[in-house]
Amino acid sequence: MREISVATAQQPQRVSAADFIRGFANWRLQSAREPVVVTHHGKDAHVLISLDDYRRLDGDPADVADTVNRLEQSLAGLVESIRDGVILIDRQWRIVAANPAACDMLERSCADLIGAPLTAAVPRIEGSLLAQHIVRLIDHRERFSGEVPDVLRPRQWLRVDLVPAPVGGALILRDVSDALSHFSANDARQALLTAVEAQGEIGHAGISVREAVEAANDTLLEMVGVDAAAIRRVRFSALLAIGYRAAFAEGLEELFRWGQPVRLASQIVTRDGDAIDVTLTIAEVRGPYASDGAVVLVTRGAA
Repeated sequence: MREISVATAQQPQRVSAADFIRGFANWRLQSAREPVVVTHHGKDAHVLISLDDYRRLDGDPADVADTVNRLEQSLAGLVESIRDGVILIDRQWRIVAANPAACDMLERSCADLIGAPLTAAVPRIEGSLLAQHIVRLIDHRERFSGEVPDVLRPRQWLRVDLVPAPVGGALILRDVSDALSHFSANDARQALLTAVEAQGEIGHAGISVREAVEAANDTLLEMVGVDAAAIRRVRFSALLAIGYRAAFAEGLEELFRWGQPVRLASQIVTRDGDAIDVTLTIAEVRGPYASDGAVVLVTRGAA
C-alpha cells in the first residue's frame, strides 16, 4: 500500500474545473466533509464548501441580528444588577439612562432622572475637578479613574470611572468611604504603635487565640531578658508568675467572649527568675469573620 505523508493528508482536495463539472455530484459530497479547491489552468480559482461552513464564515443575517439582540439584553441586565452606580449622559450632559444602584445613590427615582441635567441631579459636580474630567470625556473621549471626595455628600468618597460611549459618556460610581476610612484607621494605629515604641517603657506582644506569642517588641524582650526567637510561640501565661496565670487565662476568656479590653495586675518573671510587678492591658484583634488573637500591653508597676 502506498504510504501517504501527514503533510499530504492535511492538504485540501484539488480538482480541475473540467473534472469538477464531469463529477459534480461526487465533489459536492466530498465538500460536505472538507473543502474542495477547484483549479483553472493549474491555479487555485474557487473553493466549494458546505452551507454550514459558509454560514460560520459569513454569518447568517438573521442569526447575527438575534445574537446582537440577545447580547444587548444581557448587557442591559448586567448593568441593572451590578452594585456600582452607572449614569449614562449625552453630549449636553443630560442623563439618558441610570441603573437602580445610581438611583439609590442619588436618592431619586430613575424616572425622575431621565432627561435631567447631570448638574441638577448631582449639584456638587458643577465647578469641581470632576467636572473638568467630564468635559474631557465628552469632547475628547478621555477616560478617567480615581477616588473623588464630596461628589454626592460631604465626607463621602466615590471611586469614579468615566468611560466614553456613543451617546456621550458613562459615569460609574462606587462608594469607597468605608475602605478609605479603614486605611486611615490603620495609619492612625501605626502612628500610635510608633509612638509607643518611641516612648520606650511599654512592652507589647501579639498573641494568638491560644496565647502563643507571635511578636514582641524590644521593651518586652529586655524586660524578660530573652531574644525574639526564644519568646516566639511560647504561651504568654508562661512568662507570668505561677500565681497570676489563672487570672490571665480568665481575663483572656472574658475578652474573647465580650470583646471588651481587660486590665490586670500581674507579675512578669525574668530569665534570671526575678518577678517584676506589671500591669497587663489586653485588647482583641478582630478579623473579618472571627478573632485573630489579642495584643497585650505590659507596663511596670501594679494597677
